[in-house]
Amino acid sequence: MTAIPRSALILGLAGLIPFLWGAANVLFPATVGWGGQWMPPMFMGSYVILTYGVVILSFMSGVLWGFATKAKGQAAAVGYALSVIPALWAFFMVNGAPGDAAVNLFAGFAGLLMLDYAFARQGLAPVWWMRLRVLLTAVVLGCLAVPILLA
Repeated sequence: MTAIPRSALILGLAGLIPFLWGAANVLFPATVGWGGQWMPPMFMGSYVILTYGVVILSFMSGVLWGFATKAKGQAAAVGYALSVIPALWAFFMVNGAPGDAAVNLFAGFAGLLMLDYAFARQGLAPVWWMRLRVLLTAVVLGCLAVPILLA
């Protein structure tokens, strides 16, 4: 097995900070008061989880698009079509009440993991890709479960 490159792992884990911060705000409301001293409300609680989640799903569409460039012919066309699904999902489905938006975002990240697997299975993603994606997705889904269950 090939290890996850250190830089990819560190940056991937750093990308979890807004999810973890938002979940902490929901679980421990006192953190909102502390953070509110130097951060605007958009960087607190469920709002930061939802906003950042939309950004990350859109970013991941770009990553999948990059994987699709390695395919040829019909496989490439299918790859490009699949790669836009996370961004479109975020745009159309992550809206409305925060609880509903969090459920849809949860579904979007679960679906993204299935797309990651499809690209990895075709050999379009690095061999370590799924180990990184499962780790990151597990944390993201755990963080999204907080506003779904508690907010």
